[in-house]
Amino acid sequence: MRKIRLTKYEKNIEDRLVRGEYISVPKEEYDDIAKALAGRRKDTVLNIRVNSQDLKNIKKKAQKMGVRYQTFISEILHRVARA
Repeated sequence: MRKIRLTKYEKNIEDRLVRGEYISVPKEEYDDIAKALAGRRKDTVLNIRVNSQDLKNIKKKAQKMGVRYQTFISEILHRVARA
């Protein structure tokens, strides 16, 4: 039988699951979360040119938050677009 190798991210999730850090939620709350995530589906590609120092700063901030910089940029755009 082949052993599955997990990434650090996946191993972290597994460890937190074993420690009981995740909790069950009622079906209605789960459905609300699923609906919110589906509504934020990314379906368009955007190519832009930015200042290299700005991008370095964004990457540093994203790393501190533990997210990918493209996800971080997408979240910023989403928040500004909703305002």
